[in-house]
Amino acid sequence: MQKGRAYLITILWLVVIVFFIGLPAEAVERITPEMLVAMEGKAVTLDARPKKVWAKGHIPGAISFNWEEYTKIDEQKIPYRTLPPQEMARVLGVLGIHESDTIVITGDADSSWGGEGWVAWTLEWVGHQGPVYLLSGGVSGWKNSGNLITKKSVPRPQTHYTPQPNPDIFMSATTLKENLSSFTLIDTRSFREWIIGHIPGAIHIPWKNMIEKKSRTPISPEAMKALLIKKKVPLNKPVVYYCTGGVRSGWTWMAHDMADLPPSFNLEGGYEEWKRLK
Repeated sequence: MQKGRAYLITILWLVVIVFFIGLPAEAVERITPEMLVAMEGKAVTLDARPKKVWAKGHIPGAISFNWEEYTKIDEQKIPYRTLPPQEMARVLGVLGIHESDTIVITGDADSSWGGEGWVAWTLEWVGHQGPVYLLSGGVSGWKNSGNLITKKSVPRPQTHYTPQPNPDIFMSATTLKENLSSFTLIDTRSFREWIIGHIPGAIHIPWKNMIEKKSRTPISPEAMKALLIKKKVPLNKPVVYYCTGGVRSGWTWMAHDMADLPPSFNLEGGYEEWKRLK
């Protein structure tokens, strides 16, 4: 009887989330350095670290794609807003990326503030049609596997990127406020940020708790589920992750998605947008 009731609750939550937001995106998959080598240059590698870090050494052919370069202050003076799909598509085209390309995201998790997750979320929002992977071990894992690191930048020929915006994964602070009881909120910022102020009812889980230190990728699905259970997060209810402006929470969104859990969402405008609600 209890199992049947739990199943029914899960189905009801999924109906709610599809009604208000839509269907979740497909999960990013992990690949090893050896698998990237085997692709023989057929994938586009995006390096999520800050550009100055990328310039000191990166995977051959990797393109610098850090959130600091592609976010802005919007008309409401809210910082860290990701460029909208049409604008981001123009950026991707200039970088030589086509919507059907295979993408491999890399970085180090730390210096990018979890920017690998922001890249994955951004590609889903733009509507990228090709497969998206996350390199296990990041740049250091690539180097430790005996592969070459370079400082050379080899621009790709510009192309046209046709966006197919996916509004189903975009969550605004207004939508969240109007449907607050439909979600579990998780604040992924530091303890100090949390103490200063947070969205009412949110559970605090710092984003770094979801990093597997050796691989520089999200913790395993088993570890992710155990962490959420420990923090009393219902696994049968959709989750909204947030930070200051959608970068660190992008990592946790990716970790959740890769754990094959019910839908999760990244509050793109973050706490900065929430604070400006009237």
